[in-house]
Amino acid sequence: MEVYKKLIILIAEDDDGHAELINNGLIESGVKNEIIRFSNGEELWSFFSSKDSKTIQENNYLLLLDINMPKMDGIEVLKLMKSDNDLKEIPIMMLTTTDDPREVEACYKLGCNIYITKPIDFNKFTEMLTRLGLFIQIIKI
Repeated sequence: MEVYKKLIILIAEDDDGHAELINNGLIESGVKNEIIRFSNGEELWSFFSSKDSKTIQENNYLLLLDINMPKMDGIEVLKLMKSDNDLKEIPIMMLTTTDDPREVEACYKLGCNIYITKPIDFNKFTEMLTRLGLFIQIIKI
């Protein structure tokens, strides 16, 4: 019998309003997973740097990563994580307002799993979060 590890959702988002919308949207769509929010890439990197290899391997993480953040942006976090043997298998969803095709291509080349552009319209943003929450509930990491 296969043992499933719980999925911990990490959100790296500097905008408090967006972070709250993402968190609430996931919860309202039925996601019951633990959600941890970081306000910049440096906080996220410190979180992983404080954990040993065994602790990281004992958990399943899914990272929702914004690109434009202070101190350490999402691109730098993506590069660091995908070049680290302990972190490179963690699925990373870029969740950002940036829809520049060069940015999208760069993120995929660096190893992101999914690139999602945050809609500017509030209703579309909440609808996208509902879909994301439903997607998270059915995936097996």
